[in-house]
Amino acid sequence: MPLTETAIKQPKLIEKAKEKGKPYKLADERGLFLLVSPNGSKWWRLKYRIDGKEKLLSLGVYPDVGLKDARERRDEARKQIADGIDPSLMRQAHKAAKLERATNSFEAVSREWHAKCSPSWSEGYSSKRLRILENDVFPWLGARPIAEIKAVELLNVLRRIEGRGAIEVAHRVRATCGRIFRYAIATQRAERDWAADLRGPDVLKSVKVKHHASFKEPKEIGPFLRDLAAYKGSPVTKAALQLAPLVFLRPGELRHAEWSEIDLDNAEWRIAAEKMKGKNPHIVPLSTQSVSVLRELRPITGEGRYAFPSVRTLDRPMSENTVNAALRRLGYERDEMTGHGFRSMASTLLNENGWNRDAIERQLAHKERNEVRDAYNAAKYLPERRKMMQWWADYLDKLAAGAEIIPLKKGGKAA
Repeated sequence: MPLTETAIKQPKLIEKAKEKGKPYKLADERGLFLLVSPNGSKWWRLKYRIDGKEKLLSLGVYPDVGLKDARERRDEARKQIADGIDPSLMRQAHKAAKLERATNSFEAVSREWHAKCSPSWSEGYSSKRLRILENDVFPWLGARPIAEIKAVELLNVLRRIEGRGAIEVAHRVRATCGRIFRYAIATQRAERDWAADLRGPDVLKSVKVKHHASFKEPKEIGPFLRDLAAYKGSPVTKAALQLAPLVFLRPGELRHAEWSEIDLDNAEWRIAAEKMKGKNPHIVPLSTQSVSVLRELRPITGEGRYAFPSVRTLDRPMSENTVNAALRRLGYERDEMTGHGFRSMASTLLNENGWNRDAIERQLAHKERNEVRDAYNAAKYLPERRKMMQWWADYLDKLAAGAEIIPLKKGGKAA
């Protein structure tokens, strides 16, 4: 007799089927039955024969799949069998295709590429690249098989980024996607780099060269330095604000400072190549003022890895937005001063005061055109740079004290 879920007088009601010491079956019609396991779970099964072999097909779990749905699934399977199709093999093929599709999706290939490349990147650069993909690309292309994506789909993603005014990000995304497509080609999951077709100003607006906002006039720098010294927030953030103008590193290089890199006794900070933008080691001579800032900071963070750790965990550096947020808190807007602006401030005034341009460029860790020579020049101009960094710190002290200093004309000789 067929099963029923509602006929109360039936002795084998589905909802009243109790577990026993071993599995048992409640038969329905045309090969469908309910398997009741010792733990009380109830599984729909279809027994069928194909090519002379008896097989079983799972049709779901009761009560998630009711009797009506189970019968509909049975009837679909029996139609396949009648057409000579084995429903079990068909299901396996669908699962394999779904798995392959997921493995070869743009997001899967991108994450694989990122994992392969990230060991050679700085932590900040690595996380920034992945975050851009997660925010600007994966929501629209992530689930698509990378081999099926066409230029117009990628262009739509780039136009969306461009539309919000993030021109530079759009170009960066195009370049990153190009590397991902080329990785997919190398691993035989794509045949063409569509990002290469999207180069040129006819496709995306050109990036305007922008200069990081900063103070260049001595009369503006003095009050600014006094504001930094009066900062009332976290002592770690305050130390970063005080050290930033003294060493004029890139914000990412500053916040990733590790105590193991800093030799306070010899007044020197050596940064490994992989943490620098130009991928070359860098030496920062520390002025007496810089050493003083770091000695005051050491009792606070010296037990950890990072000189400027995150407020949430000592295992990570401070957020890339911490210094800029502190500047905003002090009342300085984005178009007045940024964390990157300390570099242009130092570059401008050191040049105006007659310091050797090559020594300045080396201290700014700007990459030379000759990459071979650049890789071996970490210590180039080091004696002059030590003198320059101490002069710069003393110069800033004078500005902070309110001294009115008129810089030398460009080409003059610093004292």
